[in-house]
Amino acid sequence: MTFTDLQLPPDLIAALSRQQITEPTPVQIAALPVLLAGKDAYLNAETGTGKTLAYLLPLMARIDPTQAATQVAIVAPTHELAIQIHRQSCDLAQNAGRAIRSVLLIGGTATARQIEKLKSKPHVVVGSPGRMVELIERGKLKTNHLRAIVVDEADRLLQDESLKWIQKIVGLAPPARQLIFASATIEPQTREVLAILSPEVVTLSPSAAATERPARESPVGATERPARESPAGTVNENIQHLYLICEERDKPDILRSLLHALDLPRSIVFVHRNEVAERVAAKLAHHKLAVADLSAGLDKLERKHAMDGIRSGAINIMIASDLAARGLNIPAVTHVFNLDVPTTSQAYLHRVGRTGRAGAQGTAISLLTEIEARLVRRYEQELGVVMQRIKVRGGHISRV
Repeated sequence: MTFTDLQLPPDLIAALSRQQITEPTPVQIAALPVLLAGKDAYLNAETGTGKTLAYLLPLMARIDPTQAATQVAIVAPTHELAIQIHRQSCDLAQNAGRAIRSVLLIGGTATARQIEKLKSKPHVVVGSPGRMVELIERGKLKTNHLRAIVVDEADRLLQDESLKWIQKIVGLAPPARQLIFASATIEPQTREVLAILSPEVVTLSPSAAATERPARESPVGATERPARESPAGTVNENIQHLYLICEERDKPDILRSLLHALDLPRSIVFVHRNEVAERVAAKLAHHKLAVADLSAGLDKLERKHAMDGIRSGAINIMIASDLAARGLNIPAVTHVFNLDVPTTSQAYLHRVGRTGRAGAQGTAISLLTEIEARLVRRYEQELGVVMQRIKVRGGHISRV
């Protein structure tokens, strides 16, 4: 199957070629025919499989550049993910030679400047739901010509306060608008919300034959390559799962030993709290490791500096919280470390999905106390993975 077979316009195929993308991924094969037809869909696929392009490509194909109005709104839970989507949207339009304008709407940036950019009537807006609702309520972001709304990392946004914002954006758009959701998982609450927002949503996954059915039913999609299915979500088979047992107080030192022993080009260390991220980053930096903190406690410029550093290679270790790294595509991350282990399988799935992307091999290493060791069985049962125990001694790693 090629992009031509999927009826993608030649200029968009040429744009992909300029980005060295020549073949569609399974989720793109499943999504393009459905989204080009204007149907509502939930893209349920493991991280790193090309979900962003799976919805951007058909949206770009359907946007009318001659209509000076906002036709697509893409909502993301974090500033970094919104920036990433915005850049991809701009790159596609530029490389395809399409006069499609995109504007980024996120907090932490001057509202007045964003209002000024909206005067150009961009075709695409990408941003955080809170800022979008603020601009809609002020009459600066118009929704009457919206053709499509995308909710990325949907299982995160379709709950709590974010859900109220999403409902408002959807409610103010024309009734015929297309709704697109994307995430690696679908939680029970997400299914309930989908059944209300889009009762006939097409749920697509690269693990089963594509079928149209209401959101409250089990997700199905088109199979093109093997993947493990579990109640918690689809698990990337390119990732090996390792763990070690240690005391809580020893975790930072053991992490440092692991990082020195492995000498990794790019890795992400997950923690729960901002203050832990700052403390661990400072400790690793003291030991001459190139590290950055990507916690929610940082301002926009500090977070941008951290992202630019790891993408350029100036920084090879990022300390992050779950929300900070949600949906990010950081190239060539070989290892993910769980310094603070997630208590749910869904959270574990999203974390480890930062590695092993686009067919590459990846490794996830969790540092567990004796009490936390019970989570190993939960991950194995709910995700269908095999976790192998390791130990670190004298700077060497061995399996137990």
